[in-house]
Amino acid sequence: MQVVLENEALKVTINSFGAELASIRGKETDTEYLWNADAKFWKRSAPVLFPFVGSLKNKEYHYEGKAYPMGQHGFARDMEFAVDVQMATEAWFSLRSNEETKEKYPFEFILKVGYELEGRNLKVIWQVENPDTKTLYFSIGGHPAFMCPVNGKGKQSEYYFKFDADKDLTYGLVADDGRGLMGQQKDVLPVRNGYAQITEHLFDRDALIVENRQASVVSLCTSDKKPYLTVSFDAPLFGLWSPAGKGAPFICIEPWYGRCDRTTFDGSLEQREYGNTLQAGGVFRREYTITVE
Repeated sequence: MQVVLENEALKVTINSFGAELASIRGKETDTEYLWNADAKFWKRSAPVLFPFVGSLKNKEYHYEGKAYPMGQHGFARDMEFAVDVQMATEAWFSLRSNEETKEKYPFEFILKVGYELEGRNLKVIWQVENPDTKTLYFSIGGHPAFMCPVNGKGKQSEYYFKFDADKDLTYGLVADDGRGLMGQQKDVLPVRNGYAQITEHLFDRDALIVENRQASVVSLCTSDKKPYLTVSFDAPLFGLWSPAGKGAPFICIEPWYGRCDRTTFDGSLEQREYGNTLQAGGVFRREYTITVE
């Protein structure tokens, strides 16, 4: 089913399948800001990544001496969530562990995803609860895809990122075989006065993975460097992505609490970089905000 949030500025649509954003529409100009999940370029619009972000080395992880196969970005994005709260400007969805999930991920969990609309801001909230008596290990992240160019204006290569940082950003790249993050953060995205141009070949080698809290505010800007959409977060790392070589009319800005394994990683689930640990009875709550300018 679909849930609609609406106020004087925005109309937001969310699918209960995956608790995934489906539309962010500005009412004054009737502008759509979110990608429409057209499979020609990418069949999703803003999946919730849980209990893994990115791919695992050899497409599996190890826990208590056992190997568990797992696809990219976990399984929550492909499951139906319950709709727990549905109000004019707020909605909450939940997913609970079951026998199916425990076969591939041997943990009890409750994942709650909330959306709160206030003015031109849409707050996205993740809450992970551990109802079990053992420790829960997980990653979680966002993957929202925003129209770029917006409203069909200009070319993507004429647009800019704007960061709350005045120095170049370093980033890592996924290996060509898709099986992990290569080495250290060594590639550079030039930033001048907070702006970085979105060049035609920026995503030719897949996502840019930016670690170590180098920025916490990322805007998409038109060719005159005017922001039209901003994502604000407090995550330790984030991704920037558009499908390589497709000329897709969108760019993802992805706050992450976790990421893919390095190609050199040889550890267990508990040892994964940027992984989160939640003790029995614990609650993990994080959020990010999408602002339409």
